[in-house]
Amino acid sequence: MTSHAQTGADRRGEIECWLTDMDGVLVHENTALPGAQELVQQWTDARTPFLVLTNNSIFTPRDLAARLRASGLDVPEEAIYTSALATADFLAKQAPGGTAFVIGESGLTTALYEAGFTTTETDPDFVVVGETRNYSFEAITKAIRLIDRGARFIATNPDATGPSADGALPATGAIAALITKATGKDPYVVGKPNPMMFRSAMNKIGAHSENTAMIGDRMDTDVVAGIEAGLHTILVLTGISDRAEIERYPFRPDEILAGVHELVDAEPREVEI
Repeated sequence: MTSHAQTGADRRGEIECWLTDMDGVLVHENTALPGAQELVQQWTDARTPFLVLTNNSIFTPRDLAARLRASGLDVPEEAIYTSALATADFLAKQAPGGTAFVIGESGLTTALYEAGFTTTETDPDFVVVGETRNYSFEAITKAIRLIDRGARFIATNPDATGPSADGALPATGAIAALITKATGKDPYVVGKPNPMMFRSAMNKIGAHSENTAMIGDRMDTDVVAGIEAGLHTILVLTGISDRAEIERYPFRPDEILAGVHELVDAEPREVEI
């Protein structure tokens, strides 16, 4: 263990607010991971500010809270922060009361509506692409033409694929790439690994980077965005990244743990790699 890792682990005692990824950290294939409910309850009992983050823009926080309850995890909807909410927050600051043509589901359209946006197909300020299971050739064509006419191109997240029981599904990044190829314009991506999503989440709970930690399972999104946002970063080995994956990157999280169960009433400790 390096001196950096020891310093990182020791810093955990200074953490007052927590951000955590959802899939691979708290749940896996619709089942709560060991220690997840206990950790959420620990934060709740101590009135510790926390948010569960997800790049999934399909569902509203209320939908996700219900899905998590079915998985054995009780998280209040106000403690869930999606890339759709981060996108709506960003756009509301860019163009208050603006307009958007949206490719996405209720999680995205609801967030934009609640942020004061109007959806339209006529000269919108933005074309916003999120995840959906109902991509249509007509909608993609319309998005391409609107961007060609000057609408600004936004994507909720860069994920090219999403998981399913039968294998990978095309996700937001894949459809955005199709539009980029047709227009020659790249989207501005709000969700992870853009640290803007973390800063937006911290604003929501009144947190500051120097006393906030981020728990994730991916080096290429959770950890790098956490580092760039100045957070204490904790990688858990219950999701995407494993020991071999960690070695591929030039950066390191502050801590590497087997799972969130090690954060339940535990002293700082790091898994040896």
